Order: sequence, then C-alpha cells, then structure tokens
Amino acid sequence: MSQPATLPVHPSAASVAPQNRLRLFSGSANVSLSKEVAAYLGMELGPIVRKQFADGELYVQIQESVRGCDVYLIQPCSHPVNDHLMELLTIIDACHRASARQITAVIPYYCYARADRKTSGRESITAKLVANLISEAGAHRVVAMDLHSDQIQGYFDIPFDHVYGSPVLIDYLASKQLSDLVIVSPDVGGVGRARAFAKKLDDAPLAIIDKRRQSHNEAEVLNVVGDVAGKTAVLVDDMIDTAGTITQGARLLKAEGARAVYACATHAVLSDPAVSRLSSGLFEEVIVTNTIPVPESHCFEQLTVLSVANLLGETISRVHEDSSVSSMFR
Repeated sequence: MSQPATLPVHPSAASVAPQNRLRLFSGSANVSLSKEVAAYLGMELGPIVRKQFADGELYVQIQESVRGCDVYLIQPCSHPVNDHLMELLTIIDACHRASARQITAVIPYYCYARADRKTSGRESITAKLVANLISEAGAHRVVAMDLHSDQIQGYFDIPFDHVYGSPVLIDYLASKQLSDLVIVSPDVGGVGRARAFAKKLDDAPLAIIDKRRQSHNEAEVLNVVGDVAGKTAVLVDDMIDTAGTITQGARLLKAEGARAVYACATHAVLSDPAVSRLSSGLFEEVIVTNTIPVPESHCFEQLTVLSVANLLGETISRVHEDSSVSSMFR
C-alpha cells in the first residue's frame, strides 16, 4: 500500500521567535555607517547584490530569505540623490516581493527636504512626492534623522520616527568645555533647533541671524539679533550645503565681536564651494555627523565628523522591541 510522501520540516531562523526576525541591509550610499550600526546591534549586514546596467538601470537581489522578517534598510539619499533614492525604492520593493513581514526604511538623510512647500505657482512639493514613492514601494515605517522641516512627517500615512543628531553633537560640544557660549541660529526658521541646543548646554544664551534669501543656494545676511560680543558663537543648522549661509553668518558674528565661531550641523552635504568656504579660517571647528559619507577630498583641518551609528542602532532596537523612541531625546 502506498504511503503519502512526507518531507522533513525544519523551522527557519526567522520563524523561530520574534527576536530572531530582525534583518539589516544597507544600500550603497553609506556602507561604513551601516556596518557601524550592525556592530552596535551585534549582527551582520544581510547579503545583497546590486548591479548597474550599461544604460544606467539598477538591479538588486536580496541574497537570503526575509520571509516573515522585520527588515531595516539603511540608505541616506545623498549625492547622487536620484540614484540613491531609486536604489532605496528598489530594495524596498525586493523585500516586499520576498514576503518580508515589515519593512522599515532608515533614511539618515532625507532628500528633497527643502522642497517641502510651494513658494510660487506651478512648483512641485518634491518632499511629498518622495514620501509617496517610499510608501508605494512597500515600506511600512520610516526612520529619518533631522528633517529640514518637521512637517515632512505628515506627508506619510505610515508610522514615522523622527530622530535627532543633537545628542551626539551636544555631548561633543559639552566635552570641549567652551566658555562664554552663545548658540546662534543662522535664520529665523532654525530658532527651535538652536533653542533646544542652548537648553541642553546649560541654558546658554541664544542669538539669531536675520537674513534674506535672494535665490536658491544664495543668502544675504543682514544683522544679528542678540549679544555675541566677546563670546564663543556656535552656529547650529540641520545641514551644510554650499556653506553660503553659515560662512556669511560667521563673518557677521566676527564683525559683531564674537571671540570664536564654531559651525555645527547634522548633515554634511558639502556641495561646491563649501570646502573652500569652510576652510577659509573663519571657523575654529566645523562639526558634522556621518549621516552622509564625507570623501577624503572634502576633509580639511577644521572638520570633525561624529558618528550617529549608536543612535541609529538604538533607534532600530527600540522600534523592533516596540519601545519608546522619543524618550531618547528628552
């Protein structure tokens, strides 16, 4: 009499227990940061193959099973922005089609964040378009660091965790024990960020630079609101792009009697001619984080790059364990 065939069943690691479901993958934009995050979590980055065809099209394949897993994809959408954004979307889609249980896009630097509203007719709100693309690709959650505009969180209809690089920057500044400190916002829009910095640094006084932007990537600095004479001024911003705003601000602070000027930002975009401006001698130190990789050609004597890997790793751990993320920044 024939017997029904039976196959030996061995439960996969992903199906054994919830704590074994976590999978971590990296795009090509900042592999060194992703490796640091993986080390903090005590795990390896998942194997992934990416190829670019002769016509520029991208191919991605996940090299291990992610069925039933909670997948975290680390990819800052930095230069070349469109290539890295498309790579992120492709990896999300690959994980979605491979039956991942939940996909979290960890985006240390969110691209097109400055295109967050219409300032004149017939413009695109590209930050919202990027949100739509990430959601439609199959992401279930987004983790992003230091958005240019807080309202971008509302562009998503999926859970969004906004994390801040300020603890890393503030700890470093505090360790320097700078005297007569004044925290300076380079514009009115950054006052909230600068005030939060000042509060964490023993309620340091606050100053604001009033400016008028003439066109994209160009700014005219007018005057300083607050007392900076004889003080150590720390200019705080979310990013340094061409460094036009922050260098003009530094010149004005020096003219107003500031003893020394430091620049502090989470995202080192550093588009030309940022390096020549920042290394011109205006700044005692330019402090940034590694949300965006800084190539060797962009390094200069005054530049200090701090790692946010532990911060991102802790965020991923808390999201995975359904713990509070916001309590990290109280």
